[in-house]
Amino acid sequence: MEKLIITAALTGAEVTREQQPALPITPDEIAEAAYECYKAGASIVHIHARENDGTPTQSYEVYKEIKEKIEAKCNIIFQPSTGGATWHTPEQRLQPVELSPEMATLSAGTCNFGEDVFMNSEEYMEKFAKRMQELGVKPEIEVFERGMIDNATRLVKKGLINGNLHFDFVLGVPGACPGHPEDLMYMVNKIPAGSTWTVAGIGRHETPLAAMGILLGGHVRVGFEDNVYYSRGVRAKSNAELVERVARLAKELGREVATPDEAREILGLAKK
Repeated sequence: MEKLIITAALTGAEVTREQQPALPITPDEIAEAAYECYKAGASIVHIHARENDGTPTQSYEVYKEIKEKIEAKCNIIFQPSTGGATWHTPEQRLQPVELSPEMATLSAGTCNFGEDVFMNSEEYMEKFAKRMQELGVKPEIEVFERGMIDNATRLVKKGLINGNLHFDFVLGVPGACPGHPEDLMYMVNKIPAGSTWTVAGIGRHETPLAAMGILLGGHVRVGFEDNVYYSRGVRAKSNAELVERVARLAKELGREVATPDEAREILGLAKK
């Protein structure tokens, strides 16, 4: 079984300091959180940028500052979000891709997202995939519902995604696919042969699905974007604490954790 890639999703676009006092917001705070997660075993850091007042932003300049500050600390894989907040325009959402990161997320369909709707029309998906292809950015295909796998394979048939696919199953979002074990098994069995995948369990689903991801040969995402608690009613002290638990679980289950360069090899990225 290949080594485990741990992704740390540090901030998201919805979590507030009221919900999680340790939430990193400024570029300096996000870079420091990324470094702590790197030391804990993460090889990818998934980034949503914020203004200093906590407002979600897709600003090219803010992402650039975050990217540079992280790269000054460690060689973890910088993976910006093109999802942003549900109210960002497609043009705003696409701005971080202009930094030519090694990877970026590509949401593969529209779904209910709590009280909102996360809109990803075929036009949006094709535009995002084409720009990533032009800049040599590997898409991490974000899947919130089963049909999004088919949307992704259509992008492949249209020549807009090249190479082996990498999926991120985001399970347990209110309004989208639940986060039960059978939901993950179903998703894993429907992706094209040769694909790699990560699972991100929302809220209480985070740790059980992380354990499944380790055992099934997939990869795991944890962090405040998905879950602010360490256990029932107990807030996590940091994103790194959530990464440390996954690394510890992997060790107990006999699976080694990948370094950033090993993750690059698994995902087909060029070493930095």
